[in-house]
Amino acid sequence: MGKNLYITTAIPYVNGVPHIGHALDYTLADIWARYQRQNGREVRFQVGTDEHGNKIAAKAAAAAMDPQAYVDSMFGNFQTLIQALNVEYTDFIRTTDGHHKGAVQYIWQQLAQYIYRGTYEGWYCQGCENFVTDKEAADNNGTCSDHQTPYERLSEDNYYFKASAFSDTIREAIETNKMRIVPEFRKREFLELMKDGLKDVSISRPRKNLSWGVGVPGDDTQVMYVWLDALSNYITVLGYPDNKAWQDYWPADVQVVGKDILRFHAGIWPAMLLGLGIGLPKTLLVHGFVNVGGAKMSKSLGNGVQPMDVLQSYGTDAFRYYFSRHVPTQEDGDFTWEKFETAYNTELGNDLGNLVQRVAAMVTRYQAGVIGDAPQAEHDMGPYREAMKNFEFNKALDEVWNTVRALNQYLEHVKPWQIAKNREKDTEATEHLAEVLAYASSTLLQIADLLVPFMPATAAAIHKVFETGVIPSELTPLFPKIYLHTTDPRASQSV
Repeated sequence: MGKNLYITTAIPYVNGVPHIGHALDYTLADIWARYQRQNGREVRFQVGTDEHGNKIAAKAAAAAMDPQAYVDSMFGNFQTLIQALNVEYTDFIRTTDGHHKGAVQYIWQQLAQYIYRGTYEGWYCQGCENFVTDKEAADNNGTCSDHQTPYERLSEDNYYFKASAFSDTIREAIETNKMRIVPEFRKREFLELMKDGLKDVSISRPRKNLSWGVGVPGDDTQVMYVWLDALSNYITVLGYPDNKAWQDYWPADVQVVGKDILRFHAGIWPAMLLGLGIGLPKTLLVHGFVNVGGAKMSKSLGNGVQPMDVLQSYGTDAFRYYFSRHVPTQEDGDFTWEKFETAYNTELGNDLGNLVQRVAAMVTRYQAGVIGDAPQAEHDMGPYREAMKNFEFNKALDEVWNTVRALNQYLEHVKPWQIAKNREKDTEATEHLAEVLAYASSTLLQIADLLVPFMPATAAAIHKVFETGVIPSELTPLFPKIYLHTTDPRASQSV
């Protein structure tokens, strides 16, 4: 792995407020970026918004706004979420940026030998901005399962991109892990999907049917279809084609995508790159969906969860913790307010928060706040590093919690408060106590180091308590108890 690394996130449509899936994208990418920076590497980290297409135009019209004014009013919602998640990105791109639009037209011209005109007839879902096969339409009884709207039958003259020309090269890149798809079962799914080769894709729409987008170079009657425009953002944000610095960071080390858009990122996008003579991304990290109480989030069920609601009630690090530990990085996960609050109160409040308070309080009480010298706590970091390398962030956090629990058990076992009582009778007790508390303090510092990628503010707070060797006089609890969705166990006890 070189010194310069690049990680990307899928750019969401700005036609609605950000949802949990977007927050998951940003959080996973930020964990990886912080971990790499912690290990001395330089990371470029892209986020952004996808601002063209019929869905946007329809929303703008419904709001009686010009499409550009509409997207200008909406993209900030994503910046607000990214900031609230404490995500340290380096580049924010909007597909309405002048440089991006010019670069996309240049990309079209570079791909000219693989572009041809054709007539398309098929079923179209405006919600997905995607055509589906007759078979797919029939399987879904003529209705898009994601948007609950009937497919429209469309026939139009479009330009096509000859993705089929790259089928063998892409298949070989995936099979040999030159372009690695993580997890392995998603790789197998995609190889199965493309077993008969990639299909050529429609990359434009007639202007009369799609007015809001980047014009096709040399043909005023056609507008670029959203995927060609959107996927290009990963290189245009780096300065492609005119700023040579883009080559310092491409190919991307990791592209984070949801499972629903894997086919575009593993098929069309690599075909575009090969057509341009540019290297393929090294890894596609594919995450699952977050269900709510076992059911898929949907507008019709009204069971959506707004990330900002969670962040405002419980704080950034609690959000990052739950969605990186209790939602498996590579599979579907589940959220309920009760599950979240229980994890917050028991794991963050009791396991970690109380541990920090107890150790700091004992050092203050028994040693006037001064942590004695002791050998650094040595814990085996192999499993944690292995989990990070394999993009199993949930397993890496499990390892951290093993250390947290082990330290809690160690204190219960050695009982420093008992040792403190014996100091008057036992001359060795003072030294023993100092060793126990120094060991506990240095283990907490190590825990803080491991939490840097996941819970940066918590890691900094723990460092502040223990790193100078003197406990600060004022201590704020890290995770004060919150009972908004569960019952406070103390409330049921008789007074």
